[in-house]
Amino acid sequence: MIGRASHQAGESLAGVTSTAWPFLAGLAAGEAAARAWRRPAALVPTGVGVWLATVALGQLLRVVSGQGTDAAFIAVSAVFLGLFLIGWRLVAGLYPAVRSHAVGRNSDGAHSR
Repeated sequence: MIGRASHQAGESLAGVTSTAWPFLAGLAAGEAAARAWRRPAALVPTGVGVWLATVALGQLLRVVSGQGTDAAFIAVSAVFLGLFLIGWRLVAGLYPAVRSHAVGRNSDGAHSR
């Protein structure tokens, strides 16, 4: 929607769907190929595999369906998808580390000595 708005392409449901479907199909294929349900928060291989499949298949489906693509669109979509498909996994990976570094805290949050 952000990209469509910046190009004055409109934000109709049909327009957003037209732009999104190739990437949603790539996401589904990537999730299946990486067996993401086994380790959904794993950065490697799940996150990277899903991200690469989403970008590659999404771009391929755009070309096959006549929507076209160019280098700038590939770069922007790869960064955006990476932020959302890999970024949350990075944050999730940090959470246990942050929690385990809480000095002197029991699981109930009380201080221990």
